[in-house]
Parts: sequence; structure tokens; C-alpha cells
Amino acid sequence: MNALRNKVQLIGHVGNDPEIKTFDGGKKLANFTIATNESYKNDKGEKVEETQWHKLVAWGKTAEIIEKYVTKGKEIAIEGKLTHRSYDDKNGEKRYITEVAVNDVLLLGK
Repeated sequence: MNALRNKVQLIGHVGNDPEIKTFDGGKKLANFTIATNESYKNDKGEKVEETQWHKLVAWGKTAEIIEKYVTKGKEIAIEGKLTHRSYDDKNGEKRYITEVAVNDVLLLGK
């Protein structure tokens, strides 16, 4: 049952080209977003489509794969865990971020 704790799986389209940072020693970090779509029919029988945006972060070998193969608009599947962090912005206000730390990525579509 431990394998199911804090597990996120998403399939969506990449919203922007990943931002790649390389640190001392060559370790890489990839930051990017994906959009997931869901549709349903409302009370009037009309189709309604909702888009949710997800902030993703990947490290190491996963970031290297993303750097090579993932571009804006590409459909991908990811698996990872939900993480939360906070920081103080330039005005001294505390900001909170929720993101998915990606462990695996699968390229879909063309």
C-alpha cells in the first residue's frame, strides 16, 4: 500500500517549453507546466470543457530527458508526487507553491 501514498499521474499537453537549469556538477532541473482537460455535460445537456494547469518540476536524468524531447504542445504522461513549498517574495510576502515532482515521463502522440 505504500506505493500508493502521494502518487500523482497526469496526461496532458505541455504549456511552454521547459525551463532548464544546470547546477554545479552538471545536475539539471526542469520546470514546466501541463494542461489537463476534462469535459462533462451540464444541466442543459451542453458540453462543458474545463482545463486545469499543473506546475511540474523534474531533476537529474528525468530533467535531461525532458530537455531533449519535451516541447510546448507535446502530449505527455507523467508520474510523480505532490509537493508544497513556500518563499518570501521581493515585497517580503510569503508565497506558496504546489507542484508535482516528476519521477517518470512518457512521450505520447506524434
